[in-house]
Amino acid sequence: MKILIINGANMNMLGVREPEKYGYLTMKDLEKELYSMSFSMGIDIEMYQSNLEGEIVEKIHKALNIFDGIIINAGAYTHTSIAIRDAIEAVNIPTVEVHMTNIFAREDFRKISFISPVAIGQIAGFGFDSYKLGLQALINYLKKSD
Repeated sequence: MKILIINGANMNMLGVREPEKYGYLTMKDLEKELYSMSFSMGIDIEMYQSNLEGEIVEKIHKALNIFDGIIINAGAYTHTSIAIRDAIEAVNIPTVEVHMTNIFAREDFRKISFISPVAIGQIAGFGFDSYKLGLQALINYLKKSD
């Protein structure tokens, strides 16, 4: 089983950006935790981060016939990018949307997700654990679909 984990705009600033919301751990710390988890579960993951919408769209397109599932935290693109939404729909790879913060407890504009209608589910508000919960949920979903 092979899972692509995509991080969007500003996620490379973890540990620096608004630590009261996102904590002091970095993207490298997140990668270490997720690679360790995937190793113990016997699955392959690939981590990807870009601040550029078009690069994220290209990465999703290239995932076709390579990855069994996608976990995406598109950052602010969650609330603005129809292109990322359409890319997820086009490749038809089971996708879980994750967010470190509870987007429904934040500004009104963050309560709208263009991704959730094409995702199999959304997990938000648990920091790094949102990714772990999303990964476990996606694996469970894929095993049931076999």
